[in-house]
Amino acid sequence: MNIEKIKSQFPILKQKNRGKKLIYLDSAATSLKPLSVIEAESDFYKNYYGSIHRSVYELGEKATNAFEGARNKVAKFIGSKNGSSIIFTKGATEAINLVADAWGFANLTKDDTVLITEMEHHSNIVPWQVITKRTGATLDYISIKEDGTLDMENLKNKLTDKVKMLSITQASNVLGTINPLKEIINLAHQNNTLVMVDGCQSTPHFKIDVEELDCDFFSFSGHKMLGPTGVGVLYGKQDLLEKMEPYQTGGGMIKEVELQESTWNDIPYKFEAGSPNASQVIGLSHAIDFINELGINEITNHTEMLSDYAFKELSKIDGIIIYGPSHNSISIVSFNIDGIHSGDISQMLDYEGIALRSGKHCCSPLMSKLNISSCLRLSLYLYNDTSEIDLFIKKLNTTIAILS
Repeated sequence: MNIEKIKSQFPILKQKNRGKKLIYLDSAATSLKPLSVIEAESDFYKNYYGSIHRSVYELGEKATNAFEGARNKVAKFIGSKNGSSIIFTKGATEAINLVADAWGFANLTKDDTVLITEMEHHSNIVPWQVITKRTGATLDYISIKEDGTLDMENLKNKLTDKVKMLSITQASNVLGTINPLKEIINLAHQNNTLVMVDGCQSTPHFKIDVEELDCDFFSFSGHKMLGPTGVGVLYGKQDLLEKMEPYQTGGGMIKEVELQESTWNDIPYKFEAGSPNASQVIGLSHAIDFINELGINEITNHTEMLSDYAFKELSKIDGIIIYGPSHNSISIVSFNIDGIHSGDISQMLDYEGIALRSGKHCCSPLMSKLNISSCLRLSLYLYNDTSEIDLFIKKLNTTIAILS
């Protein structure tokens, strides 16, 4: 890939950070936006803004066609054969909450268990805490091993006939670990357990095929894959979505409304109450175009190369503790420097133009498991290159020398 050409398409990379050249190393939190995505939203507001699904005039028809075209594009992007399995939400957090509430409330009882892992993001923990408390069900955790990979034997032992739902990240936002999802889903389905997948970190980095995985639900966020904030996606198998009650109610998700009762619209509209987040959905459509033009396999190869290089260079630093596997991971390397607080390092690097995250990364249970209060996280994407890693390593070594 021509990285300089790619960089030129991200306006924010022309900005300075504390007066220095911006080195953005926090894409696991949120990715930067290419000009095509920014302009797509602006173009919608300027040239064909109208009320989605509700208008027969030309502006409304153009807006509706763009919105539904995005739905079909998303379906194809993640390997779904049917656009009606794609529900637009305001983010992956809402998508997981939707499943926890709409499926969980109707299907969980005090005799049931929801199984998640110790590496989950808060967004895939808290919704299940809430719904298991409401229904009396049990929430249990699959443990991780010292190398940051999932303990598959522990998973097999915990997959009892009481487990009705397994909700799991495809790739950890702290450890970078890529879970063996196909094997996990096969085991779960042999146990008559449904599987919800958090694909926030995986979807930007490698090819997703929900049909091949055979997952029951899959969620991801637009803002982590070059798209706007305020848009996410929930994929669900059609038979499950048909049986589920709405998560939110109001306009757009109904067929008929009478004084005392209402009937629901067909899927996916049953789960899309209110005026749609149209500009964000259209922006996401153009983010997918950007990714497709570069090629998802090329992006995978590039980010894997960057990750391997960063891991190798970081491993040379005295006193470093790296969390997570050295291979079979996405382009995330989380670490601490012995005796120095992660926040101090992050703050000092900021003044060198380097945007690097420190903290719990919305994974408090994982931090407890690792016996740390926080860590630094280097996360890379398609607009990064090895020269930025070299500069980061140089400035990190200087920072360590100052703070030691």
